[in-house]
This record gives sequence, structure tokens and C-alpha cells, in this order.
Amino acid sequence: MPTAPLARADGIVVHPATHARFDDVRTMVGPKNPTSSVCWCLSHRIPAKQNTSLAGQERADFVEALTRKRTKPGVLAYDGDEVVGWAAVAPRADLPFARSTKIPHVDDQDAWSVWCVRVRPGHRGRGISHVLLEGAVAYAAQRGAPVVEGYPVDNQGEKVDLTMAYVGTRVLFEKAGFTLAARTEATSAGFPRVVMRRNE
Repeated sequence: MPTAPLARADGIVVHPATHARFDDVRTMVGPKNPTSSVCWCLSHRIPAKQNTSLAGQERADFVEALTRKRTKPGVLAYDGDEVVGWAAVAPRADLPFARSTKIPHVDDQDAWSVWCVRVRPGHRGRGISHVLLEGAVAYAAQRGAPVVEGYPVDNQGEKVDLTMAYVGTRVLFEKAGFTLAARTEATSAGFPRVVMRRNE
């Protein structure tokens, strides 16, 4: 029996990135060059040294293993049967953000982080990122997260280079009910990043 979507709006539904959906994870975050040592959404998931050492199929295998775990590595958005979006979500304690000197800890709650929101070219401008973020928050809440964080750019309406916009914008998080919790010393695409939070 199919599981109920984590979020649904305007024909878009969001589901956890289970092992059965691994090919869709590959579509969203796997690099065009299968021997590449980038993407698979690992740069903020694992320590920099490990991220640098993994290349090609090793990266794919690492993420496939994550989809087999009880806590999935993120959520996927679908338009019908077609995958159109991805959001990475995980406990902050399991991520390099736990040791970040640039992105502060707000308090001692077991926060979950949403740090990558991607929509496929050809599907942008339809509000899919908003549904993805709702789905990521819903997944974290299902797994017991007391609070969910994001670290978007505070671009104040200025255009952000799409390749660097994966961290999200402050407005995106505000529309999802997040509030400003802290400033950071981190930047992306030349814009300051902020900590946005939503209690569950």
C-alpha cells in the first residue's frame, strides 16, 4: 500500500528518499559525469576529508547505503511519476554543521537541518521548493525533531546564482513558517547566511 505523501500542493507530492527511490535520488543529485568527485549532496553531510576522498561510484554507493537506513537522507518531490525536486534533511548532530564555527548553535535542542533544496531545470517557478521544504519539515517531525533549521542566504530580494541557491533563501524559509534565529559568519554566492528555525 503506497504511503501518504509528506506534503502535497498543486499536483506536487513529496516522499522520503527510500531505497526504492534511489534512481530518483541519482537523477536529482548524481553528477552527469559518473566518475566525478562532486555532488551527490555530500559536501555538507560528511567531513570535508571524507568528501574529498570519495569519487565516482563510491559516492553513489555511499548515498545508496543512506537510503537503506531507517532515517532517510532527504525527501523527493514528484509531478506525477516524474521526480522534480530534492531536499536534504538530517539531524544536525550527524552533520559537519555540528562542528561548524561559522554557523552557530542556537540552543541545546536536537535540531534537524535542511541545507539543500533543488528543483530540476524546466520545473522551476512553480513553487516546488516550498512543497519540498514542507515535506522535509514533515519528515523531520515524523522522526521526532523538536526543531528544524535552515541556513539560507539573506539576499534581500537580489538575484542569487542558481548553482549557489541550493541553500535556499530567507524568504523561502519565512514562507514556510521559519523565523530568524541567528546571524552567521557564513556566506554563499556573496550573500550572508542566516539560521532560520521552526519549532515542531
